[in-house]
Amino acid sequence: MGKSNFVALLWVSLVLLFLPLFYGGLAMGTGTLDGSEKWGYVEVRPKAHMFWWYYKSPYRTQDPNNPWPIILWLQGGPGASGVGIGNFEEVGPLDSFLKPRNSTWLRKADLLFVDNPVGTGYSYVEDEELLVKTDEEAATDLTTLLIAIFNKNETLQKSPLYIVAESYGGKYAVTLGLSALKAIEDQRLKLILGGIALGDSWISPEDFVESWGPLLKDVSRIDDNGLTESNSLVEKIKLQIANGKWTDATQTWSNLESLISDHSNGVDFYNFLLDSGMDLMSMEATEVVRATPRIKYIRYLDSLKSSPDENGDIGLLMNGAVRKKLGIIPNDVNSATGGQSSLVFGYLEGDFMRPRINEVDELLSKGVNVTIYNGQLDLICSTKGTEAWVKKLKWEGLKTFLSIDRTPLYCGDVSITKGFTKSYRNLHFYWILGAGHFVPVDQPCIALEMMVNFTRSLVSTK
Repeated sequence: MGKSNFVALLWVSLVLLFLPLFYGGLAMGTGTLDGSEKWGYVEVRPKAHMFWWYYKSPYRTQDPNNPWPIILWLQGGPGASGVGIGNFEEVGPLDSFLKPRNSTWLRKADLLFVDNPVGTGYSYVEDEELLVKTDEEAATDLTTLLIAIFNKNETLQKSPLYIVAESYGGKYAVTLGLSALKAIEDQRLKLILGGIALGDSWISPEDFVESWGPLLKDVSRIDDNGLTESNSLVEKIKLQIANGKWTDATQTWSNLESLISDHSNGVDFYNFLLDSGMDLMSMEATEVVRATPRIKYIRYLDSLKSSPDENGDIGLLMNGAVRKKLGIIPNDVNSATGGQSSLVFGYLEGDFMRPRINEVDELLSKGVNVTIYNGQLDLICSTKGTEAWVKKLKWEGLKTFLSIDRTPLYCGDVSITKGFTKSYRNLHFYWILGAGHFVPVDQPCIALEMMVNFTRSLVSTK
């Protein structure tokens, strides 16, 4: 072969390799040389680009009778980066110091992280008006992403996909679950949906805000005056939700958070036994209250780090070593500041307070395996609030589920109670003790064992 022909062939090969990255194809053309990691962009809509990162587990087995699972992690916020926070702060192979994580979920499953919705983290839009305004729009984009990743990969198609969500990600998860099922039925998506796990998920905002005052009063974090004032705002929120005034309800929710913070002297919404971490972050209380949920996410997780210096800083990591490794992130997409993620919340504020209980009901009625887990110390998505919305389900198995006694949970050889669980048919609930909003961070051992149960559960009947 002549030199000119070789160069031409090489050029064509490179074009075919990277073309999907820019035009919404399979986008599996870039990654590590050994194939253990792959990443890329899918153009989920014209000029709307979603970033994904797939890890193949080194423990993956080939057993047709027990197919190896894939976990799709959905972060909350809205606007928090799954590729950054979920990956490096919670369940990925490396922590934010780039050290191996012993409790990584790769021990039991492959992992797929996305920056969702577009405008979050490394995902971006070329026109701000392309940012999503509803959970359903986010689900449609995620379905398009799954089609691009799974439809031409027969190996991935043999592995059931389990959607695991945290916080606002729970609303994405249930809308995605229904969207994915429809796409599977229509033969547009070649995928086995194994189940959905809702971790401290913002499924029913009304039930959560109603729980804040009584919960904090019971643990002596606010007094009667604080409870009376918070209950007044809660009633206003409930009326706004009943009248479909979603944006107004979001604004009142923000006012309620500020009021709670004032009366509790800055309680941490992600762990009610702690202060908000403003001293660690050298911030004024008003700045903490005004911060978006995405920023509060990062500040709380940063407060748990052993090193107070810039080492381990998720923003510096994502815009430094990780960006360099990936090699395809556009220069004007700045994950250190979340890129356009501050806008993501604003565009979704009309859907932020909308409940998604009906979607959970529909998933259960379709026989989808639904696991709900909650950290005992969470406030923003409290266990009290989660139990309240679960009791509103219309699912035919609910009465029996509620009547069942819980089973205690332990981890490893330690006989200390780590939580409780109960299950009936395709609904499973985990109460995780000693954990706040971020269960895999606070209780990594029990979280990993819970994921084993989740990805090995079979749905035998509706």
